[in-house]
Amino acid sequence: MNIQTPAVSTAPQLDQLAGQFEHWRQNRSHPSERIPQALWDQAAALATALPYSRVAKQLRRSPSDLKKQMVTRHPTGRTPTSTLSFIDVPPVSQ
Repeated sequence: MNIQTPAVSTAPQLDQLAGQFEHWRQNRSHPSERIPQALWDQAAALATALPYSRVAKQLRRSPSDLKKQMVTRHPTGRTPTSTLSFIDVPPVSQ
């Protein structure tokens, strides 16, 4: 049985995104042009499945920049994979 972990199955997506970042760098009209939001969104989505430091390193961005984008994308600080569930427990009568 061959079981893939999320880190293994998302690695090709990270390589592809790194290529998109590199293409943007080579074709931007001005050196100070902002990174397109679509690229940031993809990076933030991958950083929910992989360590954000690994994603930032491969994309040649600072981890703090990526973390800011993750917070911007999910202002509550919660990612879609980190939802919490609470169970209402009634008080015990004695």
